[in-house]
Amino acid sequence: MNARLIKKLKQVEKEKNIENYFQFVLFGGTGDLAHNKLLPAFYNMLKKDILPDNFTIIATGRRYDSQEEYLAAIKNSLSSKLKLDKRIWQLLAANIEYFELNFKDEADFLALKEVLKEKSAGEKIHNRLFYLATAPGFFTEIAEKLKKFDLLNLAFEDRDSKLVIEKPFGSDLKSAQKLNKNLNNIFSEENIFRIDHYLGKEMIQNIMVIRLSNPIFRALWKKEYIDNIQIYLNESEGVKNRGKYYDDTGVIKDMIQNHMLQILSLITMEEPDDLSAQEISRKKVEVFKELAEINLDNFDKHIVRGQYTSSQKEDKIIKAYREENNIPDDSMTSTFIALKLFLNNQRWQDVPIYIKSGKRLAKKEAAIAVEFNDDFHQSYLKDKGSESNLLLIKIQPEEGISLQFNTRKPGSINKILPVQMEFCHSCEQLFNSPESYEVLIHDMILGDKTLFTSWEEVYYSWKFIDKFMQKCEEENIKLHQYPALSQGPKAADDLLADDGRQWWDKKLK
Repeated sequence: MNARLIKKLKQVEKEKNIENYFQFVLFGGTGDLAHNKLLPAFYNMLKKDILPDNFTIIATGRRYDSQEEYLAAIKNSLSSKLKLDKRIWQLLAANIEYFELNFKDEADFLALKEVLKEKSAGEKIHNRLFYLATAPGFFTEIAEKLKKFDLLNLAFEDRDSKLVIEKPFGSDLKSAQKLNKNLNNIFSEENIFRIDHYLGKEMIQNIMVIRLSNPIFRALWKKEYIDNIQIYLNESEGVKNRGKYYDDTGVIKDMIQNHMLQILSLITMEEPDDLSAQEISRKKVEVFKELAEINLDNFDKHIVRGQYTSSQKEDKIIKAYREENNIPDDSMTSTFIALKLFLNNQRWQDVPIYIKSGKRLAKKEAAIAVEFNDDFHQSYLKDKGSESNLLLIKIQPEEGISLQFNTRKPGSINKILPVQMEFCHSCEQLFNSPESYEVLIHDMILGDKTLFTSWEEVYYSWKFIDKFMQKCEEENIKLHQYPALSQGPKAADDLLADDGRQWWDKKLK
């Protein structure tokens, strides 16, 4: 377990000593996010004994008719993902309260208020989180009803209620601004936690440590020594049951606006003066501001759009995107994107940053590749088999770090062999890394916003994406077709080949 989480867990233990009571009010408690991520995270945290002693999860929804039916569904869901410990399950189940609620029914919110009061009777409330695991269209409505019916200030000792929302934070800059204004009328920015679950992933948290605590990287983290940076988030799955949402969103808004720009900012931001949430966010915002002002001349030479078509895998036919449920036959939505970006600052001037992401690619894989310049090789070594030094940060499915460097080829006189020094973070025999939602829930409890997205980050990332989308429309950027479960459009390879480079996820295979 990493040092950062251990420190946080000690803080939780300290809070246990003041007999605090933690309430987690989950809107959308019957949905996929609750079943697949949130409740498994609570189970694991309870098993590790890193939750406050006194806590209640109040899960709202409409799918089930009773507490027993809901708990049976949760137990079945957990059993499909992990080996249930009977004692831990009983502890978790004893702290879950299912509450039938219709977002449109004001009487239900009044009834919920009574449940919260009943559950907290005689307790010192130290934390109450309202987690909106719902469609974004309900965020404002739920928040307004929480305020209207006075659910935000029930028997609190020293803290305000917190609001937690999942991406997307709007569908463009205008809608994001409207949502933010509505929420700020009810909650302060300090108490709004915007989740991008990628920030909770172990290797994303590791970026700053790798950069700042290793002189061999810190001294070289600039244009003089780095040739290019690549970020790729490849997905093998299709759109599943998210057809309507995805067709309105596409890969640019679904992956680039949030996950990939967040990773890009952590890789390229200037060194922070300290590791506070405010300072890290300030440095990330500097990157987003530069992106928002980026020059999009020759835009068509810096972008490749794609959409997957049908293919056959062994004896199975894989549907084309336009054959998926709730997708129009003539949809022009991108399921793949590859970009070449530049940051116009002293550290990264003229260093290309290549990013790509797509659905129905050959392999689920996410990584960051930092390729160092080979200009420092002695000229007489370049034809001996040497390759560029490479730092590879593996995000998923494996977690780890790989460093490629050159050595003498064993048994040869003057041949060079590129080799990799590997650290496997996710190897089961070494570590039991917490899932991202375990880390994020801990941070919510403690009020630490380091791994959450600030409004300024949202604002400037949308400003860039809006500019980007407008340019796509104005220039009618071609939509390339690629077979499902392939490597993606050939044009994406050409994007790098034109610069004399290659995608590292293909080169390393």
